[in-house]
Amino acid sequence: MSCSSCGVSTEGEVAGCNNNGGCSTGGCNKMNVFDWLSNMDMPAVDTFDIVEVRFKNGRKEFFRNTDNIDFVTGDAVIVDVPSGHHLGYVSMQGELVRLQMQKKKIANNDEIKKVYRKATLKDLEKYDSVRKRDMPTMFRTRQIIQDQKLSMKLTDVEFQADNTKATFYYSAEDRVDFRELIKVLASEFKIRVEMKQISLRQEAGRLGGIGSCGRELCCSTWLNEFKSVSTSAARYQNLSLNPGKLSGQCGRLKCCLNYELETYMEALEDIPEVTKLKTKVGDAKLQKTDIFRKIMWFGYDGENTWHSIDALRVAEIKEMNEKGVIPETLTLDELEIKDLSDVGINRDLEKMDKKFKQKDKGQNQGGQKGNLNSKNKNRSNKNRNRNNRKNKNNRPEK
Repeated sequence: MSCSSCGVSTEGEVAGCNNNGGCSTGGCNKMNVFDWLSNMDMPAVDTFDIVEVRFKNGRKEFFRNTDNIDFVTGDAVIVDVPSGHHLGYVSMQGELVRLQMQKKKIANNDEIKKVYRKATLKDLEKYDSVRKRDMPTMFRTRQIIQDQKLSMKLTDVEFQADNTKATFYYSAEDRVDFRELIKVLASEFKIRVEMKQISLRQEAGRLGGIGSCGRELCCSTWLNEFKSVSTSAARYQNLSLNPGKLSGQCGRLKCCLNYELETYMEALEDIPEVTKLKTKVGDAKLQKTDIFRKIMWFGYDGENTWHSIDALRVAEIKEMNEKGVIPETLTLDELEIKDLSDVGINRDLEKMDKKFKQKDKGQNQGGQKGNLNSKNKNRSNKNRNRNNRKNKNNRPEK
């Protein structure tokens, strides 16, 4: 039975495999496309006669509709292949196919094979019986590879609908001499054998899986062109260079590192390239950069505190350092010296000084008054003593 994304069942009805995401046919959600021109009336005179056909595991090729057969997306068709015929499903047609061919730089020439016809129920039944050979053949081939001690990893096997040829997809780090392997496989399975080497990214796309983001792998759902990913993409985005976090299911750097790289590159144009700044306090080293807020954090040696500085101020200090000028701090060019005579605390001190001076004057005046009184008392006492003596001398004798 085929999936709803692959076409129709042998009874002619649309039916899924009901495996809840673990598709046994390898066709669920693999390279699905949306025809956004399907409801638009295109000129009948200039109809593009090439259709895109999808095969097992999302593999797609272009075929010419020479007989002008009226296809609907999802129809099963019989197409011409170099060594017989094969069965696939129409995934795209019309002007979108023209755009897709221009994108992939595929020439519209006589090398494009043609579509024979729509597949019948007999063709679908035969193709289902042929596909049942895929898994047993792959397991048996892996045993043969192990016996021959070949350094290669077999990923998938795809039989043609006419059951005359099988394509073996494998991955290997070095070149592999599989001439003896082809002879063994051809004699055991009675088919023509084609060995096709694929990269580790393509291998992950054919196997499928769930990424660290929680979604299906991009390479198995929509990504069909692989671009080189370098560690510089992670550096521009301030990501930690941890191979375990940056690697995908294929063991290579994640393709999604390139998705936002252009945005980061545009934001980095306004941020100066600097590792440390010279100030009179000391050398401030760059600790962290917020690319989109355009804020840079610097820290001095021996300090645990980070100072947040705007990118424009950092560029200004960098220019000053290049000219030989060293600012006072990260925020000040020169230290401002204020006149402390007008400061409130000095005024209070002056008031207190005046107050204590007045007290000292009062105490001095009080001491002088006390001395005068004591002198006057002494004088009065002397006068009294004199008067008493005079009175004694003037008394008559008895």
